[in-house]
Amino acid sequence: MSSKNFDIYPVAGRIGAEIVGLDLSVDLSDNIIREIRQALVQYKVIFFRRQQLDANGQVAFARRFGEVTTAHPTVPSLLGHPEVLDLDYGRTVTRANTWHTDVTFVDKPPLGSVLRAIVIPPSGGDTIWANSVTAYQDLPTHLRHLADQLWAVHSNAYDYAAAAVDLSEEVKAYRAVFTSTVYETIHPVVRVHPESGERGLFIGGFVRQIRGLSTTESADILRLLQAYVTRPENTVRWRWQVGDVAFWDNRATQHYAIADYGDQPRHVQRVTIAGDLPVSIDGKHSEAVKGDSSAYTPSLVAA
Repeated sequence: MSSKNFDIYPVAGRIGAEIVGLDLSVDLSDNIIREIRQALVQYKVIFFRRQQLDANGQVAFARRFGEVTTAHPTVPSLLGHPEVLDLDYGRTVTRANTWHTDVTFVDKPPLGSVLRAIVIPPSGGDTIWANSVTAYQDLPTHLRHLADQLWAVHSNAYDYAAAAVDLSEEVKAYRAVFTSTVYETIHPVVRVHPESGERGLFIGGFVRQIRGLSTTESADILRLLQAYVTRPENTVRWRWQVGDVAFWDNRATQHYAIADYGDQPRHVQRVTIAGDLPVSIDGKHSEAVKGDSSAYTPSLVAA
């Protein structure tokens, strides 16, 4: 992809590009927004260095790409900014150091997420993204055929029997908030991207089980598929600087925030753009099983 309005520099071979020559704090033209969206769909995650955005500007930028959700279905928002999820790891004990796609436990997960760096440790604290489309393309034919037929149960509920070992009181308190409303949704394991038509593996950290299989069988299959997602060839790693903005396509990626910075502060804020119902390769839509997410995506038109 080329653009007359900004420069595009791929960061890795299969995913990720830096956009140079734009100030996200100004009112960008519709044509520029259209080209940014094209870059997002092509590169899956795009980066903007050292932007001068505040929370209002971040929300305004995200809103150019669709309706903005509330900060999170269960976690409180930044005071005065209902659309902003404040992730201050100097104060927050839970860290997103697992591979996941944002908020897949609801029936309409976000289209994309816009993350802004406020405080970054002098070392550590990078984020890695993975391309779930090239992961699907890497699958041998017989595994692709298997994945095409599978549906997975996603939930924000924890497996407490397995996870409650040696948890601090702070972590237990956060998990109580995170699961204050339990959501459960069945999504296709292979999702068709609504803009590009590409097929990608739609799994990650909120998957609890493959429909129709035991937990043991599910874990084995998910481990196999996930290994293709996280192959180094399918990933890009971003070394944050203060002011950086990352914008990723939540329909075609997973990400992992590396928790290698000890007790150094790391403060970022996230805004998510409302998405639609995922669609399988045979045209079937995801189905909510538990939990009403309409307050999270109040402006969405039903698919």
